[in-house]
Amino acid sequence: MAVTAEAVKALRERTGAGMMECKKALVETNGDLEAAAEIMRKSGLAKADKKAGRVAAEGVIVIERSADAKQAAVVEINSETDFVARQDDFQAFAADVARVALAQKPASLEALLAAKLHSGKTVEETRRELIARIGENIGVRRFELVSADAPLHTYRHGTRIGVVVAMQGGDATLGHDLAMHIAAINPQHLSADEVPAENVAKEKEIFLAQVAQDPKSAGKPAEIVAKMVEGKVRKFLGEITLLGQPFVKDDKQSVEQVLKRANAKVVRYVRYEVGAGIEKKQENFAAEVMAQVRGA
Repeated sequence: MAVTAEAVKALRERTGAGMMECKKALVETNGDLEAAAEIMRKSGLAKADKKAGRVAAEGVIVIERSADAKQAAVVEINSETDFVARQDDFQAFAADVARVALAQKPASLEALLAAKLHSGKTVEETRRELIARIGENIGVRRFELVSADAPLHTYRHGTRIGVVVAMQGGDATLGHDLAMHIAAINPQHLSADEVPAENVAKEKEIFLAQVAQDPKSAGKPAEIVAKMVEGKVRKFLGEITLLGQPFVKDDKQSVEQVLKRANAKVVRYVRYEVGAGIEKKQENFAAEVMAQVRGA
């Protein structure tokens, strides 16, 4: 049976696959559109499985906020290359996932992947179909839900960094400035109270060793050495905590001082950055070319 251009077009619109792939599937099924679509779906899932082990450290951060701004979902969707991350299909998928995360409030990543999008397909089904269409590994890496009694403050730096701040008191300008500060400076903790005790003990141990090796500290009383170490610990805590950091718009004040003057308090914040913590493959193209030349 001859496969018509109309049939190829219909299958292509339905699956998003290439023209030759559509034609091949229609020839294989003797023009049966339903059977061809099923073959291509299975083929796409197989392709997705093959690409699952490939590192996907590029992508986008998406923030979806409720109409009253008191709830938000932050989602990271990954791709292998920045080129794919900029494609409309990829960004539309990421936006859909953020919307369903906010609407359904899944309790885990598995539950989010099982959630249905407006198309009627699950997030996981759509993800795998997108892999088959685009040809790169795509992953829904993580998400976080934030809610508060007052409007949340959000900031997105391009598509690679997203911040949500839950703040009591203050105003929208301060909330936006704090979100920008968190995006730029990346505090690891909100306050010194939240820094794990073992982390502080480890840094204290390092500072003690540094002071012991410093010729300027030789012969100083133990209580003086202890004060020097405590000063280093305070500085360390100020660098890694939001409240202790110099405010990015006025470095003569700490964030804590800015908040006190505004009679405001940060209850919680979330900062996502694309690929944070993912070990990226380091490409050495020069070595790769030389290896090919030597092999030739």
